[in-house]
Amino acid sequence: MNKLCMLLALALLSPGCAKKEEEKNQGAASSATLVTVTQSQTRKLEIFEQTIGSMESLVDPGIGAEVAAKVLKVFAHAGQEVKKGQLIAILDATDYALQKREAEAEIARIEALLANQKNVVERNQRLVQKNFISQTALDDATTQQSALREQLEAARARLASIEYNSSKTQVYSPIDGKVEKQIVSPGDFVKQGDSLFQLIGTQKLRAHLPFPEGVAAKLRPGQTVRLFTPTVPDQVYTTTIKEIKPLIGSNRAMDVIADVVGQNGWQGGASVNGKVILGEHAQAVVVPEASVVLRPAGEVVYVIKDKTAAQRIVKTGLRQDGVVEITEGLGAGEIVAVDGAAYLTDKAPVNLQQSSAP
Repeated sequence: MNKLCMLLALALLSPGCAKKEEEKNQGAASSATLVTVTQSQTRKLEIFEQTIGSMESLVDPGIGAEVAAKVLKVFAHAGQEVKKGQLIAILDATDYALQKREAEAEIARIEALLANQKNVVERNQRLVQKNFISQTALDDATTQQSALREQLEAARARLASIEYNSSKTQVYSPIDGKVEKQIVSPGDFVKQGDSLFQLIGTQKLRAHLPFPEGVAAKLRPGQTVRLFTPTVPDQVYTTTIKEIKPLIGSNRAMDVIADVVGQNGWQGGASVNGKVILGEHAQAVVVPEASVVLRPAGEVVYVIKDKTAAQRIVKTGLRQDGVVEITEGLGAGEIVAVDGAAYLTDKAPVNLQQSSAP
């Protein structure tokens, strides 16, 4: 009879116990923190100093008139790209064409006189040999022949000068670049030396990068510099420090100089972002910034294993592009919490939502 009563009591209690156990498990599951996780990885991190400076054009010639003439045509305008040797303006060459005809006529006249004088000299030489005339007469004829030769050389030199000046009525670009300013228009009369155009060279530029004076000890010529400018946002140009000006400016900054050669789209006067590479950590262990949490014990990460968070005190190093270098306390390949890490404590239960890459 007693045994029967005990079995009946256990049968009545079992459903209640099972329900309490289920409620307990549900409570534990609901108290677990939802987190995302990732693996710590190794990555090369660069040590650098960065600043924003400006570009300067090393070649910005002002093109002036080399002869006095009227402007007939202009082929280049402000903002237009030009190539070296491209015709950009034509001046009136009528005066030089007339001068050339005059010089050619003078050469022809002197050549005729010289030919006649040559015959005179040859005849006088024969007469001297026969003693029909004196040596003095022959010397006078020879002297006149030499004088005519010199006159002919002078006339030819004048013709060459006229042709040279006539060629200057066609104005060509001396560089590859852009027209900064068009100063003249067709119909203008320009004197020798008057400005026609202002060009800006684009093939060789110079970057001026101001760095705080406290960075001076870290920088030296020859260090690698990466440059990019808003005018060509998708292009990064790698060069080296050319020189560092010894004088610190009024803004308490050093002027670090690097040259840019042959980059299309880069412009003088534009801003430039410069990053000087000082060194690198080739095998740095990194985790996302959100994985590193500040606690009373210091900076920690939470290593996830068997759905449980284990607090790990770490030492951090470089911070770049959303990741943090871990110098002590964590190895590569360990699973750490990312989103939700700030809500964890040591040995806290977790629920995994998804993986995240550092």
